[in-house]
Amino acid sequence: MARVIKALVFDLDGVLIDSEQVWDEVRESYARENGGRWHADAQTDMMGMSSREWSRYMHDEMGLRQSPEEISQQVADRVAGVYREKLPLLQGAAEAVQRLAERWPLAVASSSNRPVIDLVLELAGLTPCFAVTVSSEEVRHGKPQPDVYREAARRLAVAPARCAAIEDSQNGILSAASAGMLVIAIPNRRYPPSPKALGSAALVLDSLSDLTPATVESL
Repeated sequence: MARVIKALVFDLDGVLIDSEQVWDEVRESYARENGGRWHADAQTDMMGMSSREWSRYMHDEMGLRQSPEEISQQVADRVAGVYREKLPLLQGAAEAVQRLAERWPLAVASSSNRPVIDLVLELAGLTPCFAVTVSSEEVRHGKPQPDVYREAARRLAVAPARCAAIEDSQNGILSAASAGMLVIAIPNRRYPPSPKALGSAALVLDSLSDLTPATVESL
């Protein structure tokens, strides 16, 4: 029996904004400027981590002298500065959000810091479209654990099984699927999810232009 979808939960980075590279470049430059041991696997290791988790990783694994709290704040401030100069909003993102917001309550479940989430939605003019926004720094574990998606469903007052999640990354897909949501994957081309992770998705789309009310209802 098909599920009736009552709410949609969007990831932010890689789904609405082309930002993974921004975070990667900012964290790498920050680490190198402060004597950290940056390495080739760092971005993959940190993808999906909450701000508490990746800042602890940079402190412990890269040997940065700053506290995790200082690292998180300073990196997020730099990312926000990049966004204020030019927000890397993905083509079709605003239109997709607006057409779906006419049909369902929407939420964001993101690994970005709370101030960064709020800034992105404000700059994109999308704040009124979202009933709920959740940062993984507000829950116990980041992606691929299900915490951030479960919290989004709780705040929406909708059972996870009645929610569809829109994700691009491996850890994000696994997080939403583990929360019990149906996952619509729009694979990140720069950091593509594994075939196994994509197998957890109910539907795989090529782009945001394919994300329509009819597509969601087909689930």
